[in-house]
Amino acid sequence: MINQGLFSSQKLDWETPNNFFRELDKEFNFTLDCCATNENAKVSKFFSPKDDGLKQSWAGERVFMNPPYGREIKKWVKKAFEEKERAELIVGLLPARTDTNYFHDYIYHKAEIRFIRGRLKFGNGKGSAPFPSMIVIWKKH
Repeated sequence: MINQGLFSSQKLDWETPNNFFRELDKEFNFTLDCCATNENAKVSKFFSPKDDGLKQSWAGERVFMNPPYGREIKKWVKKAFEEKERAELIVGLLPARTDTNYFHDYIYHKAEIRFIRGRLKFGNGKGSAPFPSMIVIWKKH
């Protein structure tokens, strides 16, 4: 059963599955969750909506990013691309939307892409997401 809430534009902050995050954290050792809430932060240092991670520096950090999946997502992807030379690394959990401008402008041939087999089950959702996901890794050149 697909979680109908994932189709809603009202909720944009879907919590990363804990087991999935733990595996990523083992590999990347994150120091900052750049777009989180008190309820879903995966790292002790995080930027909440009040902090607005788009306006903050990510310099020197090992960043995990699971951005809001609405129209604002392109701003987060652009920010990750722009911060990649200042941060230690940035890892984004994103919908695999390879047809978007932001994918071609800031990801394709500009970052490592790992497509996720199957569909993730976000937060307290009863079913899997109605879209495929990918991990995008931006590193310094």
